[in-house]
Amino acid sequence: MSNEKVRNYFKYTYKRYIVYALITFTALILPFIRVDGNHLFLLNFDKSQLHLFFVKFDMQELYLMPFLFIILFLFVFFVTTLAGRIWCGWSCPQTIFRVIFRDLLQTKILKINRSVQNKQQAAKGQILKQISAIFIWAIICVLIASNFLWYFVPPEDFFAYLKDGSEHKILIGFLACIVLWLVYDVAILAENFCVYVCPYARVQSVMFDSDTIQVIYNEQRGGKIYDKGVKLYKKPPDPESQCTGCEACVRICPTHIDIRKGMQLECINCLECSDACAKVMAKFSLPSLIDWTSDNSQKTHRKVKFIRFRTAAYLVILIVAFVGLILMSGKKEHMLLNINRTSELYSVGRDGSVENSYVFLFQNTDNKEHEYYFDTNDTNLKIVRPNSPVRIKAGAKQKTIVTLRSLNLNQNFKNDMPISIMINAFAIDEQRKINVNRETIFVYPKKIRYNNEFKN
Repeated sequence: MSNEKVRNYFKYTYKRYIVYALITFTALILPFIRVDGNHLFLLNFDKSQLHLFFVKFDMQELYLMPFLFIILFLFVFFVTTLAGRIWCGWSCPQTIFRVIFRDLLQTKILKINRSVQNKQQAAKGQILKQISAIFIWAIICVLIASNFLWYFVPPEDFFAYLKDGSEHKILIGFLACIVLWLVYDVAILAENFCVYVCPYARVQSVMFDSDTIQVIYNEQRGGKIYDKGVKLYKKPPDPESQCTGCEACVRICPTHIDIRKGMQLECINCLECSDACAKVMAKFSLPSLIDWTSDNSQKTHRKVKFIRFRTAAYLVILIVAFVGLILMSGKKEHMLLNINRTSELYSVGRDGSVENSYVFLFQNTDNKEHEYYFDTNDTNLKIVRPNSPVRIKAGAKQKTIVTLRSLNLNQNFKNDMPISIMINAFAIDEQRKINVNRETIFVYPKKIRYNNEFKN
């Protein structure tokens, strides 16, 4: 058999394997790509940071997370409405892991299964080889689990923590649990995860319409095999029906269904049945009876209608959400400042001046060290302390006691009077770029209390 014919018979299989390789390579390499010390995506619980598009955000700046979740769900809705369960067959880690374990380890390397063309019967006997397959898979799972954790604990910290495992037992525990789950899921649970556990299979059908791309058996060409879920015969009796009844499409299905029955919950759109049918039909110089198309397209013999109201609506909303994410990410603050008043509302100095004290919590969210200082919008207030800028390293936090003194002593209030003031904090070296405004209050004592404090 020539290479060209092989590619024609397995056109979807080869494309899927290429997609699997690209996804695997991308997932493995992304955590190691950094720009100015920042990752493309990292949700770092250890340091309370979010890295997005190589920009680092503090946990206090997590106003971006709702946009990420909205985009994620809208993207799932859009793809499902457009192309059915393409995620399941072409991108889902569960499917990729099963291909590695079943088709590569068990079949190609260890020869436990005779052929990848028959997935209906589980391997029997050969206990030693089966144990070897699970052992090799467990080693691969360590890499997979580590790769997953690299999106929450960056590799530069991950490997350092592993060297000192006694101090990072939680990380080790998470790693072990993920490895055990992957071994059980892929080696034992297998496609039952897709059929019984995965919630996506339950919700995807409500997003389908007659123009959604699915794996469809061409009943007009192949002939009717099922009627209302009941199998009529193995091979259609009509001589014009092209289905040979070989059931190659059934034997190769990883979720053990017969696609000729129609759309089913268990179908993951892997299109292995289409390639199996193509190999048989090629002997008769006919195309596969199973294709990836829409119901309307098959009935009308027209091209699939990709642009329609539902897909256009999802796409527009998705673009709006993505633009919102970009705009909001552009508002990143390179410094954070929280202002808390001390338990003492005010104090009166020996010269009769009024002082208020605060606790400033500075945080440098930039990638380099800065010196910070501040001023107020009230010309009657003077900064008593600190009398010099505050130096903070990149990513560090620092508490600073701040005292403000009122220069205007002619207050005649009947009650304690809080005056709203604005604090403008900034980096000395990059004042235009790094500055924030925070509102707080300055409290003046009422006249009687002021006189008593001043006399004392």
